[in-house]
Amino acid sequence: MLELGPMIRALMRNKIGALLIALQIALTLTIMVNAIFMMQERNRQMARASGVDEQNTFYLSNTVFGENYPLQSALARDLDQIRKTPGVVAATQINAIPLSGGGWSMGLQTKPGDDVDGTGTAIYFVDTQGIAALGVELLAGENFSESDIGWRERSSNKWPPKIIITQTLAEKLFDGDWKKALGQTVYINNHDPMQVTGIVKSLQSPWNGWDNTEHASLVPSQLENKGSRIFIRTEPGRRDALMPVIEKMLADSDKQRIIRNVKTMSETRDESYREHQATNNILLTVIIVLTLITGFGIVGLAMFSINRRTRQIGTRRALGASQWQIMRFFMLENLLISSLGVVLGIGGAVGLNIWLVSTFAMTPLTPGLLLVGCAALLLVGQLAVSYPALIAARISPATATRGRA
Repeated sequence: MLELGPMIRALMRNKIGALLIALQIALTLTIMVNAIFMMQERNRQMARASGVDEQNTFYLSNTVFGENYPLQSALARDLDQIRKTPGVVAATQINAIPLSGGGWSMGLQTKPGDDVDGTGTAIYFVDTQGIAALGVELLAGENFSESDIGWRERSSNKWPPKIIITQTLAEKLFDGDWKKALGQTVYINNHDPMQVTGIVKSLQSPWNGWDNTEHASLVPSQLENKGSRIFIRTEPGRRDALMPVIEKMLADSDKQRIIRNVKTMSETRDESYREHQATNNILLTVIIVLTLITGFGIVGLAMFSINRRTRQIGTRRALGASQWQIMRFFMLENLLISSLGVVLGIGGAVGLNIWLVSTFAMTPLTPGLLLVGCAALLLVGQLAVSYPALIAARISPATATRGRA
């Protein structure tokens, strides 16, 4: 290309400015690609299904303070009242809430022994309506029966003989074959046997950032303590209307307790991922600001270059160069600078991603995202230089006879 020689010579006369813009583009690409990568990782986490019928479920905390309070009979009465309420599908006492941030975890293993590595799982204590209340899908096996449900005191370390686990947990325990888990014996607390009598499709743990967040187990027990939660599922569209009704009904039926923290699963999901969403917003702001700074830098460099070469541009116009040829010259010049920055940025982006993967156990950066980032910055460069290039193209040939180069 005939313009390439003059273009390179022009850049060499202002190599510091061109190099600074190239480095700015490289830095922007490095940060932008990895920021988008981290945003995608968080979006994937936030999009994971909890397994719960979130649109139609809510829960509440029931705290009693009366002496010699009849915990067992009071819980039975409360559950009976709730279940008889028109519009309620199911209700169960539960010890923890998916995605809430607080709960109970244990290790399950296929062989007994203190030296056997276990697989972590969240533990949810429920009764016969646990599956229906949560809205989880039973893939295989059977639900708990009334005879399976026992009372568990707060300090108890005894475990019932049955357990229902998630499909992901079953695959982990039995070498990828979740169907093989049904009817098998697993061991909790290193030595206590439990038979897998059912497998549900999915149910997340209370901790969204946990590596085993898809590992959850349902255990047939009711808790005998003064602080408990009741999880309720309603018919579609009736959740919000029934929440204050059930809260008032329980509060009025017994003055020796407090009903509080009435919250939907949708609210719990939003709160659970609030930090993720805030981080994504910050990263998006950083990307926008860096891109704008890079764009303004390109505009500034181009305007400075044009002001220095006004007479040269006028001479080219006087010799017959068209406005498009002048514009093309500056846009190609910017493309050279941007390409250098993109090449440097690819190295920086890959290097930063390698560090992120090794430090935070993230998945590697995809080549497609890197290519999109490169194309985006090259486009930003062309858009940013288009206005200065248009100004240069409008320089009159008469300027060749006056002013300094």
